[in-house]
Amino acid sequence: MLKKTPALLLAILMFLPVTVFAADYEAGKHYMLIPMPVPARDESKIEVVELFWYGCSHCFRFEPLVKKWKTTIADDVDFRHSPAMWNEVMKTHAKVYFAADALGVLDKVHQAMFDAMNVDRKKMLSESEIATLFIEQGVSKKDFEKAFSSFGVASRAQQADALARGYKITGTPEMVVNGKYRVSASSAGGQADMLKVINFLIAKERQAKASK
Repeated sequence: MLKKTPALLLAILMFLPVTVFAADYEAGKHYMLIPMPVPARDESKIEVVELFWYGCSHCFRFEPLVKKWKTTIADDVDFRHSPAMWNEVMKTHAKVYFAADALGVLDKVHQAMFDAMNVDRKKMLSESEIATLFIEQGVSKKDFEKAFSSFGVASRAQQADALARGYKITGTPEMVVNGKYRVSASSAGGQADMLKVINFLIAKERQAKASK
């Protein structure tokens, strides 16, 4: 009987998801091909981006699943959220995300913003209302105002908008793998199934990188 080395086991695990489940997920059915792929921010890794909006109840329900899924991903996967925006309200909320990131309180503010809009039913339209949320998370009003109105935050919001346009997203939440494949709940068959398709595409990209 062949003794399996750690390297051999790793190779088997890398290729197994694609070879076993390849027939389960089809391009154009369970996931969409992005016509003009968008370069990943770190091409040494497999990038996964979730497009979301704080006011989206589907995104709110998806968030716990994403948090749990994040604990299972390997070190070669680069995951991040990216706010979607197709109106002024969403642009304001995108600035919330990037201001929180700039201030080092994204982990706190991200969930607090989801809760404010989906549990407390707040609109979160005014800067003063948003400032209160940040202050409740330990950020001074002065620091919030400086970050929220900064060029850096505005620039990152514009970049996120361009990214979503490049991905050709049609709603939220949607997830994109390596700028090539776009997955939605409707295409995958449900939110939990979205993550199964994402895992399949990660394995597909891992295999492609290994074969180069």
